Amino acid sequence: MKENYLISGFFVFFLIFATQSGIGGLGSPNIIFKYSGQDAWISVFIMGLSLHLIIWMIFKMLGNPAKDIIDLHQMIFGRFLGNAFSLLMIGYYFISALYVFLTYIDIVQVWVFPTIRTWELAALFICLIYYLVSGGFRVLTGFALFSTVTAFLLLPLIYFPIKFGNLNYLMPVWNHSAPELLKASKASYGIFIGFEALLVYFPFIKSVEKQAKWAHLGLFSNTLQFVVINISILLFYSQGLLKNTLYPLLGITKIIQFQFIERIEFIFIICWLIMFISSLCISIWSCTRILKRVTNLKPRISLILILTIFFIVVVQFNEKLKIDALGNFTINIGIYFVFTYIPLLFILYLIRNKIKTKVSAV
Repeated sequence: MKENYLISGFFVFFLIFATQSGIGGLGSPNIIFKYSGQDAWISVFIMGLSLHLIIWMIFKMLGNPAKDIIDLHQMIFGRFLGNAFSLLMIGYYFISALYVFLTYIDIVQVWVFPTIRTWELAALFICLIYYLVSGGFRVLTGFALFSTVTAFLLLPLIYFPIKFGNLNYLMPVWNHSAPELLKASKASYGIFIGFEALLVYFPFIKSVEKQAKWAHLGLFSNTLQFVVINISILLFYSQGLLKNTLYPLLGITKIIQFQFIERIEFIFIICWLIMFISSLCISIWSCTRILKRVTNLKPRISLILILTIFFIVVVQFNEKLKIDALGNFTINIGIYFVFTYIPLLFILYLIRNKIKTKVSAV
C-alpha cells in the first residue's frame, strides 16, 4: 500500500465510532425492550463488550504484515474458493448499507417530509454517496471524524430526558434471565452494525500492529454512548408506552425547546444524516474495494454499478413492514457473520500457522 493512501492509527477511533453511529440507535431501543424490559441497557453493554473479542481476533488475523479479508480468504481457502467467499461479503456489506439507508429514509418520511417519495430521497442521497465514495478512503476517514464530532455534540441533549425521567422505570435491576438478556443483546446488534468494514480497510492503517487500542477505544466509547441513550429512554418512557412508540429517541427530542428554536427534532434528524452517511459510505466503499481486489474492476465503474443496483432495490421497499423484515434479516446475518464466521476464520488461521511452523521446523 502506497504511503499517500495510508491513515494514522489515531483515525481508527473515528472510523469505528462513525460506522457504528448509524441508524440503529434511533429505532432499536424498543426492540431490545421487548426481550429485557428495564434491563435493556445491560443487554447493550453485553453486546458492546463481546465485540471487543471480535476486534482482537481481527487484529490478530490481519496484522503483521497488514492484510485484508481478501488476502486472508486466499491464504486459508486458496485463490478460487477464497475469492468466492470474498464476493459473498459484498452481499453482506450491500445489505447492511441497504438497511441503514431505508431506515433513515423512513424516518425522514415520517417526521420531516411525509409527502416526499422514496425514489426522490434515494436519488438525492445516492448523489451524495457517489460524491463522497469517489473521493477515496482518506476522504471517508475525514468525514468519519466530522461524523464523530457531530455525535458528541448531540449527546448533551440526553440531559433533558434524564432530567424529566423517573428512576423507578429502571427498577428492579437485573430482573431478567440470562436467555432473555442474550436475546435482547442479539436484537441490539443493529446499533453496532458497520464496524465489520475494518476487515476491508485494515491495510490502510499505518503501523497497524500498534493501533488496536484505538479500535477498542472507539468501540468502548460507542458502547457507553448507546448504554447512556438506552438508560435515558428507559427513564423517560413507561413500559407500556415504550412498547408502542416508534423511534423513541426522536420522540424524546420533541420535549426539548429553546427560545431561539422550536422543533429541535428536525435539526436532530438532519444532524443524524451526517452520521448515517458516514456509515453508509464506508459500507459501499467496502463493496467497491472487494470488487477491485477480486476482479480488477475499476472502483469508479463498480461504484456506478453498485449504486444503480442500490437505487433499484431501494425503490422496491415502499412499506414499513418490508423495512422491518429487512432489518431483522440483516441483524440475524450480522450475528452469524460476526460471532460464527469470524471466530471460525480465526481458528483456521491459528491451525494454518501452527502447521506452517511445524513444516518450517522440519
